[in-house]
Amino acid sequence: QVQLVESGGGLVQAGASLRLSCAASGRTFSSYAMGWFRQTPGKEREFVVGITASGSNSDYGDSVKGRFTISRDNAKNTVYLQMNSLKPEDTAVYYCTASDNRQVVRRTSWWKYWGQGTQVTVSS
Repeated sequence: QVQLVESGGGLVQAGASLRLSCAASGRTFSSYAMGWFRQTPGKEREFVVGITASGSNSDYGDSVKGRFTISRDNAKNTVYLQMNSLKPEDTAVYYCTASDNRQVVRRTSWWKYWGQGTQVTVSS
């Protein structure tokens, strides 16, 4: 069982940066692929980015490529999402997620564990 706790959300202006953190419980963090999804009211959860268990590969959604960066610190059981050049359309609840399949796949069903979400609001 893995528990995920996100932090770092908030209200910023367009063009600003935010860094989200996701702290994971458990002793096998390094064996999990980690990812971030986001969701706005009335819409399906959208894949943002994922990183493999080894940290050697990552996959970014097209809408955030070049602006967001995922990283992980296995010693701290934490994954980070650095978000730069934020746009109003990035406004959403951001969810941290983990998969014990080690690899990254964009579909929601791949991911087994979910955090409670953190709100990111970008004003124009």
